Amino acid sequence: MKNSTIKNFRKINTIEGYSYLFLLFIAMPMKYVLDIPLAVKVAGMIHGTLFILFLLLGVMAWKKAKWSLSQTMIFFIASLIPFGTFFTKSKIYSYEKQSIN
Repeated sequence: MKNSTIKNFRKINTIEGYSYLFLLFIAMPMKYVLDIPLAVKVAGMIHGTLFILFLLLGVMAWKKAKWSLSQTMIFFIASLIPFGTFFTKSKIYSYEKQSIN
């Protein structure tokens, strides 16, 4: 069960990272350059939902895997930085592999 929780967190970490980049680099220019505000509304809603799921799965993984609070906070802080989730993906993957053994 612990391994699947970490695996799900790793997956949502990546998906949320892509949604953030889409929002920043595609939807925002569409809104301000092409005057299509609907792009940000739709992308923002999707990203917001994914971010909440990211937070929930992150807390679940933290509790199941017994990560330190500082390590968990690094995952959350990295999610606020563009491309940040891609830097933490390998660390989450290593935790996932450790939980198998």
